[in-house]
Amino acid sequence: MGEIGQERKSGLDPAAVDQVARYSGFRPEIQGLRAVAVFMVVSYHIFFGRVSGGVDIFLLISAFFMTLSFVRKLEGGRPLQLGRYWLHTFKRLLPMAVVTVLGTLVLTALFFPANRFEEVTRQAVSTLTYTQNWALAFTQVDYYAVDRSTASPLQHFWSLSVQGQVFLTWPLIFGLAWLITRRTRLRVVPVLAVLFGAVFTASLIFSVITTAEQQEFAYFDTRTRLWEFALGSLLALAIPYLNPPRWLRVPLGWAGLISMILVGFLVDVQGAFPGWIALWPLLSAAAIMVAGQSGSPIGLDRIFASRPLVKLGDASYALYLVHWPLLITYLVLRERPVAGPRSGVVLVLVSLGLAILATKFIEKPLKKWKWPEATKPRLIGAVILCLIIGLTPALAWQQAMNRQVETAPSGPNTDNPGAYSLAADYQPTGNDDAPTIPLPQQLEAQAPNRGPACPAEWNIPAEAQGLCTNATPDVENPEQTLLLIGNSHAEHWLDAIRPLAEANNWRIVTYINPGCYFTTEEDQRFDNCRPWLAAADPLIETVDPDMIVTQSTFTNAEGEFYKEPFAQRLQELTDEGRRVVGIRDIPRFTEPGADCALQSRTDGAPECTRGHPMLGQPDPAQPLADANPLFSEVDLVDQVCPDEKCPAVIGNMYVQWDSGHLTVPFTRSLAPVFAERFTAAVATDGVVVEEQPDLPLVEPGELEKDPSMEPTGGQ
Repeated sequence: MGEIGQERKSGLDPAAVDQVARYSGFRPEIQGLRAVAVFMVVSYHIFFGRVSGGVDIFLLISAFFMTLSFVRKLEGGRPLQLGRYWLHTFKRLLPMAVVTVLGTLVLTALFFPANRFEEVTRQAVSTLTYTQNWALAFTQVDYYAVDRSTASPLQHFWSLSVQGQVFLTWPLIFGLAWLITRRTRLRVVPVLAVLFGAVFTASLIFSVITTAEQQEFAYFDTRTRLWEFALGSLLALAIPYLNPPRWLRVPLGWAGLISMILVGFLVDVQGAFPGWIALWPLLSAAAIMVAGQSGSPIGLDRIFASRPLVKLGDASYALYLVHWPLLITYLVLRERPVAGPRSGVVLVLVSLGLAILATKFIEKPLKKWKWPEATKPRLIGAVILCLIIGLTPALAWQQAMNRQVETAPSGPNTDNPGAYSLAADYQPTGNDDAPTIPLPQQLEAQAPNRGPACPAEWNIPAEAQGLCTNATPDVENPEQTLLLIGNSHAEHWLDAIRPLAEANNWRIVTYINPGCYFTTEEDQRFDNCRPWLAAADPLIETVDPDMIVTQSTFTNAEGEFYKEPFAQRLQELTDEGRRVVGIRDIPRFTEPGADCALQSRTDGAPECTRGHPMLGQPDPAQPLADANPLFSEVDLVDQVCPDEKCPAVIGNMYVQWDSGHLTVPFTRSLAPVFAERFTAAVATDGVVVEEQPDLPLVEPGELEKDPSMEPTGGQ
């Protein structure tokens, strides 16, 4: 017996029965709209690399149907049963999500480079716990990145996470409406209209403001999307009272479709969503829904209510889920930023075929499965079982990677000699099958540990305190003090300097600000560099270092550059009688060499060994050293790029973790050569180095790990 028949049998007054009838009935044209919306999402993703507004339409439709369902319950006097609703909803949604996540984990293991594993397993967990949107927001993911091959294959679950959160919170609004109507004479629909109107207004205002101030975060923020759901709910409340004439339904439907399709082409979605401009696709979809069933042979509903589109609408959830992992996997395999026309058509057809099969053999049978619906404990068990099946492999994979990290060497050893392997007398004695370090999951955390903040008793100037650190906290009564100053290209030499400093009881003080140059105020690129630079002179005065160590040349993918502002700063320091040691910069590239090696799954892949215009050229800063007795220059480019070629891996170590910064283990492997060349360089201006560090290669298990000196994160 249908809902209306149940209401009549229950003895409700005819007005309530009529109200239930208003909000009942199957709307096949909306199922067709769902199909068109998902096809927009898929085609815009695959062919145009753009956002279509289709996801926003999904959110609108989901709130529309949810509201119709709850209004029928409220008007019919039936219990809301919120607990059962929540369990039933996630019992319906989770199986396909779990299947997609498991399939994506398999694709990742088979085809993705190893440095992507940690990200995918982490996102698998946030996907199945419906927190994916917040994970992306707080990691500042660029949803509009031009190169889609770098995107997570589970990134598209952000919208389903938002939807899941609304499925949890929206019923509470209906519960509040139930309380209000029970204690007053107010009717359900007006109360809900006020409540959803308030949500719509507050969320839209918040969305417009947040989108203008922090668009990348706002895109994933649930709060900026609530108004879209509220609009769907308001439309559901109003639509029984909207009855446009047939002559208006036909153009209204077609105008809505044309407007909906044009959004992705005409709107700067990247800069505007999800602010007020998202009203465009939503109102376009609303126009189609209000047009409804015209009965006209030329009406849009004739197409949207057709059997093929309704069937595609049934498979829309599965199609949305499977298309993105397939697209990203293809792009990773082909090493392409976007799909071409022919490959795009194949991806659409494969996605559509998989979606139809998954809907027929997985989603629909599980949706019709009555056994879990019999009792709440069974429903709870079904939901928990889905979570266990989906989360177990992801968490187990994470744990396996964590154990790898715990046992991985943090510096040079016989299995991972790094720059030691470049020595003329080097004889390999290690395991040829040992993993390359740092491990792929460690590559994003390769900033050296600069140590604790400079202690208060040093009386560091207040303006410099935030970035001043003591990199050798165990050194007391130092023989000399070194100040390592500059940006991340000075910082990444720290673990090559530290062994020499500790052998000679030297203190290393660091003053590092990424992206800033230890040159002049006019030479800075970022606003935060000027106060950092202004505080450098008071810091130097207070610390009174015996030597100042910094980057002396500057590179990009096109070459190496001498900076006159550096020469000015150098002259000022040496005029004050201060000794300065410059370290020549290393080559920078457009793409990380480690990524290339991981993608090819061969450390020695020829395509991952690159040249650079600076190789084979004289050090531009050496003439400064020749002319200034208080300035010395250290050049280790031949250790990073032996034989004027820059391999991704040397001595079973990744040389650079990104496109221009040394990994911590490789820097540590440079310590003996660095000590030798540093000593020779400073000897020219009278500095005596008493001891050279004793750094023999050890077996991997004998390598001491000092937690205080472990890497602290990317730069």
